[in-house]
Amino acid sequence: MEQSEYNKIRYSIQQQCGNKVKIQLDRGRNKVDVQEGIIQEAYPSVFTVLVSDDDVEHPDQLLSFSYTDVITKEIRMELV
Repeated sequence: MEQSEYNKIRYSIQQQCGNKVKIQLDRGRNKVDVQEGIIQEAYPSVFTVLVSDDDVEHPDQLLSFSYTDVITKEIRMELV
């Protein structure tokens, strides 16, 4: 992994703070979880996404991911 690629991903996510994204999480063994949320904050090593569910039984969740997760394709994101 090159440092320039890491910095490019980090800068890109910082620019998208406050925007709605669709996230595909690779859970292993052919399990994929798809959620929509809003990028809240971008820190030096991680970023956070607030995932809200319309279902009353599932409260809002604040998920954190590393930029390496994006580079290694553990998660895939696209703007909604």
